[in-house]
Parts: sequence; structure tokens; C-alpha cells
Amino acid sequence: MILPLPADVPVTIDRDAAQRAAEAELSGPEYHVNDPGLVERVLRWLAERLSDLFEAASTAVPGGPLGLLVLLAVLVLVAVVVRLRVGKVARNVRAPGLVFEDRSRTAADHRQAADQAAAAGDFGVAVRERFRALVRGLEERGVLEALSGRTADEAARDAGRWLPGVRDELAVAARLFDDVHYGERAASAEDHARLAALDERVRRERPGVPA
Repeated sequence: MILPLPADVPVTIDRDAAQRAAEAELSGPEYHVNDPGLVERVLRWLAERLSDLFEAASTAVPGGPLGLLVLLAVLVLVAVVVRLRVGKVARNVRAPGLVFEDRSRTAADHRQAADQAAAAGDFGVAVRERFRALVRGLEERGVLEALSGRTADEAARDAGRWLPGVRDELAVAARLFDDVHYGERAASAEDHARLAALDERVRRERPGVPA
């Protein structure tokens, strides 16, 4: 409960103190993203905006209960700005994630899921599942070590060392997987058809000497 302040008690808002408070608040883990340099720039921008708002509030309303209300309104406004701006930045710098979310499924399971999704016209799911089928199949054959933390790019790079004949196609497939699964790109029937053809080709390739 906030008790009203007497009218003769000033509510002063110091610019430097406000900026320090903003920087301390915005350095919390909930605002962290993957690019430290970008985080620093965002925090600096937000701290400056918060400081400007505090200074404007102190100029417009130097004190009294009304000054406290203005301060609370400023804090609410800044909280909204932080959530919107930092959330957008975090989405934009999100790094590509892992190939597998469920390691219990076989290559055949992923191929069946891809075919079913393609038949239903959901080519985003079809592309994701077909690429997973390709990678899982390489793991089942022993071409790739079964690693839970492997990304699409890493899978393509490691497989390309053993299968140089499809190295470039694997790199393209990995980019497609990331674009569709993590970049929200719309997939097409042609995208899935190309991945399905690559999957079949990879199944026929025999590993050579790693490059």
C-alpha cells in the first residue's frame, strides 16, 4: 500500500540515479540475448530513455503526491517499452537451434511424419521431418555420431566430410531447415521434394575418407 505524501514533501528525481537504476534493472537475466554487444547497446538506449523520462517528469511535476503518480506512470511506460523492444531484439538475434527435439524417433518415423505432413499440405513440418530423417539415417548408419546437441549446420558439415559428393547439397538443406524451423520461412512442395530426393541420394552414398 502506497501512503499519500504531504504536499510539502518534495519528490525529486535525479537523472544519474535513474540511469543507474535502469541499467541495474535491465541487466537482469530476463533481458539477456545471444549478442553481448547488442545487449549493451539496447541497455544503453533504454537507460537513456528512462533517464530522459525521469527528468521530464521531475520538470513537469516537481513534487507532491502528483509527482509520485507521474513517476509510477513513467515506470509502467518504460516496462512496456522494455518488453516490446527487447523481445523484438531477442527474436531477431536468436541463433539456430538443434535438429532434434525428440531423440526417440527413428529415421523411418521421421520419413513417415514428413510424408504425412506433405500429403496434408503442411510443408513446413514436412521439411523439418525430412531433414531430421536424413540426419537420423546417417546416425543409424554410423556415418554421424549420435549427438543430442548438434545443429543443422553442424550435421551438414560433419556429414559432408564423409560424403563429399553431397557436401554442398547438405549445406543447402541445413540452411533450408533453419530458415523454415527457426526463421519462420514458408516452405513449399518443391522444398520438400528436393529434401526427399537428397535423403534418398544420401542413403545410397557410401562414406569415403573424411576430407
